[in-house]
Amino acid sequence: MKENEFNKEVEKSIIKKYKKTIWERFTRAINDYKLIEDNDNIMVCISGGKDSFLLAKCIQELMRHRKINFKAKFVVMNPGYRKENIEKIINNSKLLNIDIEIYESDIFAVAEKLNKEKPCYMCARMRRGFLYNKAQELGCNKIALGHHFDDVIETTLLSMFYGAELKTMLPKLHSENFENIELIRPLYLVKEQDILDWKNYNNLEFLNCACSFTEKTNNDVEISKRKDIKKLITSLREKYENIDYNIFKSMDNVNLNSILGYKRKEERHNFLEEYDTIDNK
Repeated sequence: MKENEFNKEVEKSIIKKYKKTIWERFTRAINDYKLIEDNDNIMVCISGGKDSFLLAKCIQELMRHRKINFKAKFVVMNPGYRKENIEKIINNSKLLNIDIEIYESDIFAVAEKLNKEKPCYMCARMRRGFLYNKAQELGCNKIALGHHFDDVIETTLLSMFYGAELKTMLPKLHSENFENIELIRPLYLVKEQDILDWKNYNNLEFLNCACSFTEKTNNDVEISKRKDIKKLITSLREKYENIDYNIFKSMDNVNLNSILGYKRKEERHNFLEEYDTIDNK
């Protein structure tokens, strides 16, 4: 099968075979959370993995539908990938007819130099800053990342179990340091297993993890914690059919009458502040 024909079959699978599990959940997130609107100029970030490549294909499909008038740039930030990993990203972008722009950086090397034992936190901060700077340079007002439903519920449990805090990964957020730039997550409602099914159905091969540090070691604490949470959720799904949805929905159904305290911006509040008011008696 020629590349162009193969790409058409991949695109067809998104809106036909995986219409309910991928396409409809993608468009629902776009509409429910107002992620993409008329006149947006979006920088779509491609890391080389299955999630970001699916995101790019969904964004392309949305542009073809012309229900929302927006522009998109498909960007690969190379933080120091090995040559074969960059070549794989380039080959997949050609195979899937995605016109990418690659920007070089030395983030992996700098992050490991600054914190040789645990460079992941530093790397994440530097990558985010690089992306915001690049979006500003390109005149984009939004940055689209490939985080999906499972990332959301894993982050929720990570915050509870290891941070003693109830918070989640939001579908969009304003940049604190770059004016008029938003970060959006259009795959917010798409489950990872459905992305894997789409990848396998089309016999696609993407990068799993191209991080130079994790290729050398699996001992990073944050990576280990997330793996443990992923295993926990998998085991819970086997026993309780709707457990992942319930975790997700709980963050959209917070009962302020029955919590000990909460934080708004940097201001903390305690249930005792309103405990003796007339409305609560």
